[in-house]
Amino acid sequence: MSTYRSDVVGSLLRPDYLKEARRKRESGELTHADFKKIEDQAVNEAIALQIESGLDVITDGEMRRYAFYGHLIDAVEGYDKFGGWAIPFHDDEGNEVVIKRPVVVSKLRRARPLCEEEFVYLRAKTEHPAKVTLISAQQAAAYYDAEKSKSAYATIDAYLADLVDILKTEVEELIRLGCTYIQIDAPQYAALIDPGIREGYRQRGNDPDRLLDRCIELDNAVIGNHPGITFGIHLCRGNNQSKYYASGGYDPISAVFSRPKFNNFLLEYDDERSGGFDPLKNVPEDRTVVLGLVTSKKPKLESKDELKQRIEEARKYVPMERLALSTQCGFASTEEGNLLTPEQQDAKLRLVAETAEEVWG
Repeated sequence: MSTYRSDVVGSLLRPDYLKEARRKRESGELTHADFKKIEDQAVNEAIALQIESGLDVITDGEMRRYAFYGHLIDAVEGYDKFGGWAIPFHDDEGNEVVIKRPVVVSKLRRARPLCEEEFVYLRAKTEHPAKVTLISAQQAAAYYDAEKSKSAYATIDAYLADLVDILKTEVEELIRLGCTYIQIDAPQYAALIDPGIREGYRQRGNDPDRLLDRCIELDNAVIGNHPGITFGIHLCRGNNQSKYYASGGYDPISAVFSRPKFNNFLLEYDDERSGGFDPLKNVPEDRTVVLGLVTSKKPKLESKDELKQRIEEARKYVPMERLALSTQCGFASTEEGNLLTPEQQDAKLRLVAETAEEVWG
C-alpha cells in the first residue's frame, strides 16, 4: 500500500455549466447523451486541476453526483430522495441552511453500480494515483425512519443488512476493476462527537457508545478483507455550503482509530471545533493519519508556516512518516458548493501539495 503525502477528500466545486446542464436534464430539456458529454468535460477539468496542483492522489471531483451520497440514491431503488428528516447546518455567525435527507420507503434494489463509472472513466483518463469515495453504511442508516420505512423494513437492522450487502458488492467490484484506494465517507460519526447531539441520543433512549460500536461493525463488514487495498475513512462534522452541524474533539470516538480495519484516517482539523491532537495517540502504529488542516469552508488561504507548525504538533502523537496532509473536507458535499471561488479552491489544493512536498520531500 502506498502512502500519499498530499491527499484530497473528494468533491470539488461544480462548474456553473454542469449545474445548469443537470437542471436541464432533469426537466427534459437535455438528452442523457448530451448531458454525459458535459459531465465528462467537468470530470476532465477536475482531473487536470488536481494533477496541475501537484496532489499525490486525485478523485473525479464527484462531478457525477448531486451530493456526496448521490451515488447511493441514484443507483439504488427504494429511496425517496427528499422525504427524510431535515438536518440543520449553521456557521459561526448563526446563518443556517436546512437540508432534507433521503428516506428508504421500499425494499432496496441495486439498479446499477454506484461508483464504477466514476472509477473506470478516471482510470482511463490518467495514470495518476486515484481513489473512489463511497458513503458509509452508518451515514445511510440515517435514511431509515421508523414510521416512513416500516412498510419496507420492520427494523433498521433489516434495512442495514441489505445496505451492507450492496456496499460490500460495490467494494468488491471496484477492486476487480483495479481500484486500490477506497475512501469511506462517514460524517455521521460527528453525531457521536458533539456533546449536545450525544445527549439528544440519550434522551431518545439510544446509547451513543453502543451506536459507535454499530458504526464500527458496519464499516468493517463493508470493507471486508482485501490485502493490498488502501481503505480510508473520512471523518468530519458536516459540510454544506460552508456550514457544519457538529463540534467537538475526537475523544468520544477514539475507538474508531483502533478497532476498524481502515489504513488511513482523513481527519478534520481546520479549526477549534475539531479539538486537539491528543486522541491520535490511539492510532495503531501501522496506520496513516491525513491531517485536514486546510479548510474547504472559508476562502482565506492558510500560511505554510502555520500548517508546518500544526504538523509538528501532531507528530508528538503520530510520527512524521505516518502523517499526511489534505483539505479538511470536500469543497462541494452537495452541488451548491461551499462559499469559495474556483480560484480560491485551486489555491488551497496547491497549498496542500506544496506544503506536503516541503515537509516530506
